[in-house]
Amino acid sequence: MTVPEVLNDKVAQELLASAQLARLAYTWTDGTPRVVPIWFHWTGSEVMMASPCKPKAAPKLKAISSRPEVAVTIDSGSWPYHVLLVRGVENSDAIVPEYASAAERYFGPDQGRAWIAQVVQMGVSFARIAVTPTHATILDFETRFPSALSA
Repeated sequence: MTVPEVLNDKVAQELLASAQLARLAYTWTDGTPRVVPIWFHWTGSEVMMASPCKPKAAPKLKAISSRPEVAVTIDSGSWPYHVLLVRGVENSDAIVPEYASAAERYFGPDQGRAWIAQVVQMGVSFARIAVTPTHATILDFETRFPSALSA
């Protein structure tokens, strides 16, 4: 399956529309792997995440800017586990308009808008971490299993 076919699969679409946390994996500046839970927003072509950049930048921004190859996983959290695995390249550092969309999806419309208002009042702004998928895999533990189980 091609990346677009995988991402248009029913399981992938369910996970990309969910309020589950994504897990962003990247390589730290010393070469060791790191994984962080993070909100995400699917734009239809990118998995977009946001990270504080003002008043102080999150350390992961420096690491990702020097090694932009990342991986993202989103899972259902209950059996049968549905999992979307994406590898890609972070390709943008613009300030994030999609953060508000993610806040509303995670908190609901009213609380999401209230959260954004509070963040703006605190003077925090966010850098955009946009991952363009170059590889995608689905595990649903019904018909698609990890290779170690299906071998």
